[in-house]
This record gives sequence, structure tokens and C-alpha cells, in this order.
Amino acid sequence: MLGASGATVYCTGRSVQGRPATPGRPETIEETAELVTQEGGQGIPVGTDHTVESEVEQLFARVRAEAGRLDVLVNEIWGGDDLTEWGRPFWELSIPQGQQLLERAVHSHLITSRHGVPLMIEQNSGLIVEVTDGDTLGYRGNFFYDLAKSSVIRLAYAMAADLHGHNVTALAITPGFLRSEAVLDYFGVTEANWRDAIGQDSYFAESESPCLVGRAVVALAVDPNVGSKNGGLFSSWALSKEYGLTDLDGRQPDWGTFFPSKVREIVDRDEPTEMDIFIVRTRLYQAELDPAANQEAGQLRAWLARHK
Repeated sequence: MLGASGATVYCTGRSVQGRPATPGRPETIEETAELVTQEGGQGIPVGTDHTVESEVEQLFARVRAEAGRLDVLVNEIWGGDDLTEWGRPFWELSIPQGQQLLERAVHSHLITSRHGVPLMIEQNSGLIVEVTDGDTLGYRGNFFYDLAKSSVIRLAYAMAADLHGHNVTALAITPGFLRSEAVLDYFGVTEANWRDAIGQDSYFAESESPCLVGRAVVALAVDPNVGSKNGGLFSSWALSKEYGLTDLDGRQPDWGTFFPSKVREIVDRDEPTEMDIFIVRTRLYQAELDPAANQEAGQLRAWLARHK
């Protein structure tokens, strides 16, 4: 979507042609760069392990030499799917796996910002986007996953504080129920027929393609008043309303309204399955640290106490 706005985009990561870094996934940075170019921009793939400082330094030395500036830095580095031990409490988790997850999903962001932002400081402008999961401060269901996703929100806030006076904005953004290539494969559908999977999971009905959050990043990048969002946490669904954005299919998914409404249906029905209890607990985690949702959190706690 940055390409569609005419941008030159350096597509970086470890998954290079002939050597994808994620087991079972074929996508590469070369493929991403081709998509950028097809949309009208210029996609440039640069193989980079963002946990290796010297490689990140080389990346931005190249950006400086070739482009002479850096306007937008999107930190969406993850690499933690195979390291996340869902369904296990923290005292049963592998410490080495957790440390590696944090190195990939948090330290990589730090290293990248450390060496990319000086280009923005020099030009007295720029936007840093930290991509996370969820627009709340609540627990995300796994100890190390929660640390990673919460930490990048804090990174945006802390960087914004240090960047005061430099006209560079740092913020965090989350998509909703994202139809990534891996998610589409899981449901056995493609982007063209994704609705066929709604019968498998009714929550999939409000899913969104990666392009919606991409369009939100573009809208932020061209907003002359983006500085007012410095240090904040934003969602694709809220930004799509603010900027009048739609997904590729013309829809305007609103996960922030949809999910709580589904939880209310479960609570009102009061005949929960094991999955229903899990979903209500997930919503409680989202609500319990939100002062505006104190009443809802109390209702959810009482409901869960009845359905232990």
C-alpha cells in the first residue's frame, strides 16, 4: 500500500529467495518488493537479520547512500510463531524459547529504530510505526507473547518522549483479525474466496486483509497533523473511520465493535461452551485495565465465576 502511494519501499527481513526463514512459509522479501512495484512504487528487497546490529547498520547505510532520506519506518518484525507456547502458564514455559522470541520481536525493533531514526533526525521529519496485536493493555494469553506485543507499544511511547522537539512521530498500530497468507492457508481459502471460511469460524466474518492496516500507515504518513498522535496506540478499524479508508473489497471492518458484541451474545445466551468461556476471558483481559470498561469487566468476572 505504500507502493500504491508511489513510495520507494525497502523490504527487509530474513526470508530471501531460495531460503525462507519461517518453516512452512514460502513468502520472501523479493516477492513483497515485487508487489510494491506492481502497485506503482519501487520495491527494493534487502536481506537483513534485524537481530544482528551490523546488518541493520549496513541496511541504513544503503538507504542513506541510495535514497538520501527515510520518511517512514514500519517495525513489523516478529518471527515468534514457532516459539509461542500457547496454553501453558509462565512457570512451564521454555526460558530459552522465550528469550529468543523477545530478541526477535522486541530487541529487533530497538536495533532497527536505533539505526534508522538518525536519518529522520537529520531531516527533522519522519514517522515510526510499531505494529502490535491489540489496542488494549490487557493480557494476550501467553506470557512471552504478551511481553512482546506490549513492549512494542511501550517502545513507541518511549521513543516519542525522546523524539520531543525533532518533528518525528512514533506510534503503535494494530490490525484486527488479519487475513495473512498463513491464516488463509489455515482456513483452506484464498483472498478471493475467504468468505467461504466463515462457516468454520463466525469471527472470521469481520476479518481484514493486510492492506487495510497498510492503507492506515499511508494515511498516517501523509497526515500533516500526525504529530498529534505521537506516542499513541491506534487500530486499523478506528483509523479507517477517521481517514475514510476501506479494505480492498470495499468493506470497513470494525473488529473493535464486533468482538465485544459477540461476547455479549455469549453472556446473554448463558449456555457456554469451553470456547465461549475462553472468549469471555479474553474480553475480560481487554476490559479490566480500561477505566472506561470497569462495569463491563465486573459483569464478565461475575459471569466467569458462575461458569468455572
